Amino acid sequence: MTQIPEPEASTSNLSALLDLFRTVGTGLIIAMVIQTVAWQPYTIPSASMEPGLVVGDYLVVSKSAYGWSRASLPFHPPLPPGRLFGRLPDRGDVVVFRRSSNPRETWIKRVIALPEDRVEVVDGIVIVNDRPLPQRPLGPGLDLDQPTRPVTRFEERQPGGRGYVTFDGGPSQAGDDRPQIIVPAGQLFVMGDHRDNSLDSRWGPDVGVGLLPVENLIGEAQLVVASWQPGAALWKPWTWPRMRAGRFLLPID
Repeated sequence: MTQIPEPEASTSNLSALLDLFRTVGTGLIIAMVIQTVAWQPYTIPSASMEPGLVVGDYLVVSKSAYGWSRASLPFHPPLPPGRLFGRLPDRGDVVVFRRSSNPRETWIKRVIALPEDRVEVVDGIVIVNDRPLPQRPLGPGLDLDQPTRPVTRFEERQPGGRGYVTFDGGPSQAGDDRPQIIVPAGQLFVMGDHRDNSLDSRWGPDVGVGLLPVENLIGEAQLVVASWQPGAALWKPWTWPRMRAGRFLLPID
């Protein structure tokens, strides 16, 4: 008489597989919640924020810094407008946001002016509420995007005392002069630190950013975790030797 084997082994294998799926699924849910509510990583794709941020920088963005809106969620779902526990950024904050003309695009710029501020640009000098932002020349800089392009480094300082370094490509550049506007309620005026290589609030939303709705904010860029040279990436372990020395755990000015 042939004895039929007990199905213990197959049942055990199925149970182990279900446990694996539960573990992976739980991990994915936790990671998604963290990225939605607390922090999210981003990689700098362009040179508009040089010299402080360069192409290949891997950032941590605080999602709770300004509260949450539908812009904070993956895929920008069609939820009602508004922000939960929202607050305005400070002048000088580096913010990550969804572009108004294409919410699938994520951009990064620096906040220059807040709602009801008067802002203009004259000969490359930014003027907020009739006061020019102080600039101090720091000498020549190196534009990693185009090393042959001459740029000068300037320390720019906000009225509250926050300072950061910008690049300037010389006089008579396209964005050096913009007439005064009053920033409407619920909007921000943002600029890139590489002033002559940034499409920002000096241009309309079809070309640059235009005035940035507060609702489009994703969060504040706070830390450079690491940086990779072009062609390298965190998810390509064989490229890790191409990480930039000295760009680890850098607070963002």
